[in-house]
Amino acid sequence: MATPDSLALFTGLGLSENKARETLKNAALSTQLREAATQAQQTLGSTIDKATGTLLYGLASRLRDTRRLSFLVGYIANKKIHTELQLSAALEYVRSHPLDPIDTKDFEQECGVGVVVTPEQIEEAVEATINRHRPQLLVERYRFSMGLLMGEARAALRWADGKMIKNEVDMQVLHLLGPKMEADLEKKPKVAKARLEETDRKTAKDVVENGENYKTPGYVTTPHTMDLLKQHLEITGGQVRTRFPPEPNGILHIGHAKAINFNFGYAKANNGICFLRFDDTNPEKEEAKFFTAIYDMVTWLGYTPYKVTYASDYFDQLYAWAVELIRRGQAYVCHQRGEELKGHNPLPSPWRDRPIEESLLLFEAMRKGKFAEGEATLRMKLVMEDGKMDPVAYRVKYTPHHRTGDKWCIYPTYDYTHCLCDSIEHITHSLCTKEFQARRSSYFWLCNALDVYCPVQWEYGRLNLHYAVVSKRKILQLVAAGAVRDWDDPRLFTLTALRRRGFPPEAINNFCARVGVTVAQTTMEPHLLEACVRDVLNDTAPRAMAVLEPLQVVITNFPAPKPLDIRVPNFPADETKGFHQVPFASTVFIERTDFKEESEPGYKRLAWGQPVGLRHTGYVIELQHVVRGSSGCVECLEVTCRRADAGEKPKAFIHWVSQPLVCEIRLYERLFQHKNPEDPVEVPGGFLSDLNPASLQVIKGALVDCSVALAKPFDKFQFERLGYFSVDPDSHQGQVVFNRTVTLKEDPGKV
Repeated sequence: MATPDSLALFTGLGLSENKARETLKNAALSTQLREAATQAQQTLGSTIDKATGTLLYGLASRLRDTRRLSFLVGYIANKKIHTELQLSAALEYVRSHPLDPIDTKDFEQECGVGVVVTPEQIEEAVEATINRHRPQLLVERYRFSMGLLMGEARAALRWADGKMIKNEVDMQVLHLLGPKMEADLEKKPKVAKARLEETDRKTAKDVVENGENYKTPGYVTTPHTMDLLKQHLEITGGQVRTRFPPEPNGILHIGHAKAINFNFGYAKANNGICFLRFDDTNPEKEEAKFFTAIYDMVTWLGYTPYKVTYASDYFDQLYAWAVELIRRGQAYVCHQRGEELKGHNPLPSPWRDRPIEESLLLFEAMRKGKFAEGEATLRMKLVMEDGKMDPVAYRVKYTPHHRTGDKWCIYPTYDYTHCLCDSIEHITHSLCTKEFQARRSSYFWLCNALDVYCPVQWEYGRLNLHYAVVSKRKILQLVAAGAVRDWDDPRLFTLTALRRRGFPPEAINNFCARVGVTVAQTTMEPHLLEACVRDVLNDTAPRAMAVLEPLQVVITNFPAPKPLDIRVPNFPADETKGFHQVPFASTVFIERTDFKEESEPGYKRLAWGQPVGLRHTGYVIELQHVVRGSSGCVECLEVTCRRADAGEKPKAFIHWVSQPLVCEIRLYERLFQHKNPEDPVEVPGGFLSDLNPASLQVIKGALVDCSVALAKPFDKFQFERLGYFSVDPDSHQGQVVFNRTVTLKEDPGKV
């Protein structure tokens, strides 16, 4: 075979182009891999998914007895061997059993063929392993060898998915220990292991207990710390309290889903509570629709806030504390302009040492509206980790607030508000993304400067996706440019967009659990999220049949005088989940791509001399006549039919519709062409220059079987052989509109 053909074949297996070229240099390996891929295509068709391609490459590169190639390829192509662990066991088996014939029963038992390990079994095995090591885990925390936990759980469940075990270990360890602290990042001391006394174990465990914030590395204590913590424990009863604090100035995106899962999930795992607190301190950018949408998305993901609060609930208290801060000599009114405060080394304020009484009078004047916007700010006297000096606590804004109206013309900043709201609500774990680490000093400083309860701030890495932008400002640019319709355009990665596209909330939660919580920022490939979507929809989306590009087929010898009612299982793999009925008449519609006048190698669908079956009907059709229009295009096929059991089994069974509903179907691809559309090196022209012109294809005249006639917005279906689809809210009584959520399997040809 020509090298370009082999190169395409190998890259189609998921190999990078460089890896494929290296493989071609090895004649023996490339011959064996080509043979394995060709054999697999006989079962799977021309497209082989990446996971199967990886196994085929592993087989071709490690198999020594070429006589066993066909035997093992059959197991891989039929998904009986689908993990690296099973492949290793299979290779070891054929190496140690060189004589024919192979005992298939013994082989399958040794390779775990057909063994199903459930998530519940993994959860139980990991829980048992962690319980065995619990005392040492509580002492060593994240310096304990997690590989030991995985190894023991893996030994108990030999054929379990290693990634699932790792995810379960990560999740259960997080639930046990809480987020990582600075001490956890230090290297484990190389000392001889000594047996810990019970008192030592108690001390190590108590470090992470609620109310002992003062033991956290970096925590600043004052003479009042212990009394404040004691009062805090009396109020909370030792209960874990978290909060999800979004700004109501835009729609939540996939990164927020991680924050929601972490805050609500951590509280739930520890029998605690989680507040939904709107950080509504900037009335210029806040809109009522964002408050509603944020609450809807939190509940859509399956979480119920203990209480919905607003930073504006506490404006009176925050103002009183600002006055007290001035009285204590820790804040002052400054007249430097915004542009003077920008940059890495802004000039120190000439008003830093102004008299306390003067600042009190000026701050009161700010509140009464005697300064224009930008003429005066209240600043705190501290230097933050990033070198920022004297962050602003209050600024003047003559914009009515959505909740407080015209009561205030000064509004607090995030640096001032956030920690004090956490203190008021007695939050125990202030979970923030990594960029807020530079604000940790102001968080501790401000609570201590006012002698109020001081929570602990924990930072974790953000979640981002390739081929996406999530910045509110940039999404607004996309809307303004007409590249997307609105915040909920299904090509975006806002949560409202993902819901409209048909992503189930369980899939998003599962994706966040798989990603886990780390200090480092995580940027994931979209296909990993799509894989979670397929896992959920495979079990929850009932089957239906639809035709995107219809071709009319007339059955000239239809076996009944009127249409037949065909029972179609909602879930073919589990018929206990019920059936629906579709009509089968003498006129049906098939996909235009399911017919070719001239067949070609590998083509298994309808052609001259090549009959096909119609799914679920029990009938096979055979081409008799092609009807063309005036332009010469094929307009209709005339066929005859026979019972499927009355002759040779056809090479393929295709989907069809009869007496269908006309619908609109929207097919989505990635909005951007490059992985990092915001990277000026990768996309010099800016993200708006990187738009994919084929990101949306609208099919107006698609046909769908009548079983979906009563579908409501957001109902989900698997259209057989086409993918998963969700009913769009644009649907109306006259026409249903479907969004393609994901294809049936990952397309390895996608960039």
